[in-house]
Amino acid sequence: MIRVLNDMPVGVVGLEAIDDVEEEDYRDVLVPAVESAIAEHGRVRLVYVLGPDFDEYEREAVWEDLKLGARHASSFERIAVVTDAPWVGPAMRVFSILLPGQARAFPLAERVAATQWAATGDLPGPGDVGQSRR
Repeated sequence: MIRVLNDMPVGVVGLEAIDDVEEEDYRDVLVPAVESAIAEHGRVRLVYVLGPDFDEYEREAVWEDLKLGARHASSFERIAVVTDAPWVGPAMRVFSILLPGQARAFPLAERVAATQWAATGDLPGPGDVGQSRR
């Protein structure tokens, strides 16, 4: 399931994957949120949380993700993926090469830093939340 996070700064779309992510989650939640941001702001700044309860992507959901990325690739300004899953950091480095915008992975403990980065492009200073190491 994907749910919208309502505590995001203006111009940032926040989403959280919980348990299994299925094709319907993309069609009913993710795609409308991204397309609404594009219509309103001309671009997308995304914080995507894969929380501790996240289990897996259904094969069809991965396909929907790829289609969405291809259809709107130039509209993604920043993508922050927040998770403790070890495979995400390397995947984001590869994925970021394919996008004209920026993409970074952040550990769950740095969700606030990820949100600030998505909103402004800056990370909090040393006395704030801490910089991502991924």
